[in-house]
Amino acid sequence: MPLTEAGIYDAALRLIDEDGVEALTMRKLATELDANPMSLYHHVPNKEAVLRGVTRMVGAQFRTVTLEDAPWPERIRLLAMDFRTLAHRHPELMAYSFSHQPDFIQPDDPFWTALTAIVAAAGVPRSEVSEIAALMVAVVIGVLAAELNGSLHQWSTLKSPGLDDGEDGDGDADRDSPDVVPEGPDQDHMFRLVMDTLITGLESRLTVDRDGRGAGL
Repeated sequence: MPLTEAGIYDAALRLIDEDGVEALTMRKLATELDANPMSLYHHVPNKEAVLRGVTRMVGAQFRTVTLEDAPWPERIRLLAMDFRTLAHRHPELMAYSFSHQPDFIQPDDPFWTALTAIVAAAGVPRSEVSEIAALMVAVVIGVLAAELNGSLHQWSTLKSPGLDDGEDGDGDADRDSPDVVPEGPDQDHMFRLVMDTLITGLESRLTVDRDGRGAGL
């Protein structure tokens, strides 16, 4: 079967999902494809190009349920949850992309196209749509990166000075016991909390803008 870029990216994604980005080499990729390593270079110049191609391929496969008639907060929550699902489907690749490929989201990506459309539908001025969407992406990616690399779980188990002084009775005593391992957060709940906070903030901003315009009339 002849080599193609799409076939190379598919094979690379399988290897990344199994062993991580660092373990991927052109030689391993060639073995996975049952091909001569040198033949890969007729299609992709190096590993970095493979990673970019794989990331673009996964991004192009993003799908979300279309709810044009639903309120914009519901649409944006669904979009974010679907993006999170994609990140957890390919955690190794997405964690790498979040930290090493700042341009992994392109203007024609389905996720960005849907996000900017929702932000515009919310009433954000056209001149600010990209800025607001970019800030939302930055927050969501930051949370997802913390989920994928374990930081969110670690931070959530840190004690807060002044809040572990026995106010909650026996529960605090249990947490102080060396035999009790602190549980991490319900990450689904925390992600919903993040989205609620973003949406509430945007709603407040839009209200202020509308009131300001109304006062100027």
